[in-house]
Amino acid sequence: MPRSVNTVASRARRKRILKLAKGYFGRRKNVWTVAKNAVEKAGVYAYRDRKVKKREFRKLWIQRINAGARQHGMSYSALMGALKNANIELNRKVLADLAMNHPEAFAAIVAKVK
Repeated sequence: MPRSVNTVASRARRKRILKLAKGYFGRRKNVWTVAKNAVEKAGVYAYRDRKVKKREFRKLWIQRINAGARQHGMSYSALMGALKNANIELNRKVLADLAMNHPEAFAAIVAKVK
């Protein structure tokens, strides 16, 4: 009996990887073994950086809130503690947006907790 290889599946697998490697530089886009390694590494970075992105945005929000709070004579930690004591449940994303784009609304919040 002749040897049977599933060429359809093999080609589909290679095609899928090479399609994912589209736009890469040099051999990374068209040589199977190089492209496979590049796509695997890219996937690792993508998975990791989806988590890092959340961390970095939180850091940015905290910096913006801190800058806004210091304009009103408070530190970030004092402001967040005062907000918690006053039962004002605004998350950091909203507070950062207010501090940056609506300073009068942010000033009203700071005045309320002072």
